[in-house]
Amino acid sequence: MIELLAVISLTIVVAVVPGPDFAVVLRNALIGGRLAGIMTALGIGLALGVHVTYALAGIGLLVSQSILLFNLLKLIGAGYLVFLGISMYRSASPDVPTSGAKAGMAPLTALRWGFLTNVTNPKATMFALSVFLQVTSPETPLWTQIGYGVIMASGVFAWFVLVTLFFTLAPVRARFLSMKLWMERSFGVLLTLFGIGLAVSTNSSRP
Repeated sequence: MIELLAVISLTIVVAVVPGPDFAVVLRNALIGGRLAGIMTALGIGLALGVHVTYALAGIGLLVSQSILLFNLLKLIGAGYLVFLGISMYRSASPDVPTSGAKAGMAPLTALRWGFLTNVTNPKATMFALSVFLQVTSPETPLWTQIGYGVIMASGVFAWFVLVTLFFTLAPVRARFLSMKLWMERSFGVLLTLFGIGLAVSTNSSRP
C-alpha cells in the first residue's frame, strides 16, 4: 500500500508540473480540437509505457550510469523539441479553425506529436527509473511493478485528458483562439526554449 501511494503521488506531481508534454497537449487541444488533445495525451501515455519498459528491462539503469548515453539521449530529445518549436512558430496563423474535420489535426498526427515529445525526453526515463529504484524493493513481484507502470501511464494520460476537456470548453477555447497567432508562436518559442535548456544542461556530470 505504501509503494502504491508513493507511485500515485509521484505520478501526480510529475504530470501536473508544466513541461513540453503540457505545452504540446494544450496547443493541439486548442488548435486541433478535443480529439487531437486526447490523442496527444494517449501518445504521451504510450511513450511513458516505453520508459517503464526500459526501467523494468534494466536499460534505464544502464543509461543512468552512462554519461555518454544519457547525454546523447538528451541531445536527441533537445533537437526534436527545437525542431517542433520552430515548426510550430513558422506555421502559426491567425486563421481560426472551423468545427468538424477541417478544424483539427489528424488523430495519428496528434498521437505522434505526443509520443515523440515524451519518448525523447530523458527526464521521463529518469522518472520511470526513479520509481522502480526508490519506491519498489527487490521483493516487489514483477507483475506488481508492471501494474505500477500501468498506473503511471494511465495517470498521466488521465491528467492530460482533463487538461484537454477543460481547455476545449467553448468559452475557454474561444478566448484562447482569439489570440491564436500569438498563442501558437508562444508555444513554439516555449518548446524551443525547453529544447535549448535541455541541450545546455548536457554536461559531464552523472544524471
